[in-house]
Amino acid sequence: MKPFVYSRATEAAAAVRQVSNERSAKFIAGGTNLLDLMKSGVELPDRLVDIARLPLAEITALPQGGVRIGAMARNSTAANHPLVRERYPVLTQAFLAGATGQIRNMASVGGNLMQRTRCPYFYDPAMRCNKREPGSGCSAVEGFNRIHAVLGASEQCIAVHPSDMCVALAALDAVVRVQGPEGEREIPFDDFHRLPGDTPQQDTNLRHGELITAVDLPALPFAKRSHYLKVRDRASYEFALVSVAAVLDVSGGRVRDARVALGGVAHKPWRAREAEKILTGARANEETYRKAAEAALSGARAYKHNTFKIELAKRAIVRALSTAGGSGA
Repeated sequence: MKPFVYSRATEAAAAVRQVSNERSAKFIAGGTNLLDLMKSGVELPDRLVDIARLPLAEITALPQGGVRIGAMARNSTAANHPLVRERYPVLTQAFLAGATGQIRNMASVGGNLMQRTRCPYFYDPAMRCNKREPGSGCSAVEGFNRIHAVLGASEQCIAVHPSDMCVALAALDAVVRVQGPEGEREIPFDDFHRLPGDTPQQDTNLRHGELITAVDLPALPFAKRSHYLKVRDRASYEFALVSVAAVLDVSGGRVRDARVALGGVAHKPWRAREAEKILTGARANEETYRKAAEAALSGARAYKHNTFKIELAKRAIVRALSTAGGSGA
């Protein structure tokens, strides 16, 4: 591992100054992703600023009925918090679907937002990877691409985003609160992560030195009727081949409002807005759910080894919607 300077921040403003003043500096919280990348030589920071002890772990109700989750809240804590469990079951389910109990006890909500792809070509410095080394090429395009993207990819990168939590946050229209050298700002969740395009090395729209301080969940009463479905090769400690966060407002057998997001299929958590259009106002039944699934994957493009993901994603959407919709009453 490359030598680096380590410092521990005692306040958010000081942490922001330290990182913003040094281009190769990074924040470290739980370290469950960053340390792995440093060990393999993918991440090479000259300085780590430890933010683990900053007072950013509180989970509180917002005045309008939403919930604020501090960036340093541990995944296990957020998953089991009464406000999250009662108001946003899809988020609790997503948290509990990720990693192991030990990792959830260390991983932070802010760190989860920042985790990088688990593409094996990205993790191996011997392989060509535009995300790791812009302009070097993408070995995954012609390589073994079973786990890779079928939506939103580019010829520069076909990696997928690994987070479960982020898929649920995408469906819930969360807002990411950040503090940077120029002050505080809010980033709508759909604008936080980026598709690869010609700049796959840029995972998010954060500016250098900006620190995530919290995630705000809007008041969404019908989010109590929600479900997170994760399809993976084994039942535990595995990243999603496909995942679905489904949130439905159903009354009188019809869908009044719907939120659908997909994981394991794109470079960022994928909001299936075409599916939502099909669902809204339609009967809450399997026929409608199948039409929504077809719309969600209408623009999919498979590679040599991941054609199965398209049909898998469609079936997962139908199952998640059926579970979230209940009896349709």
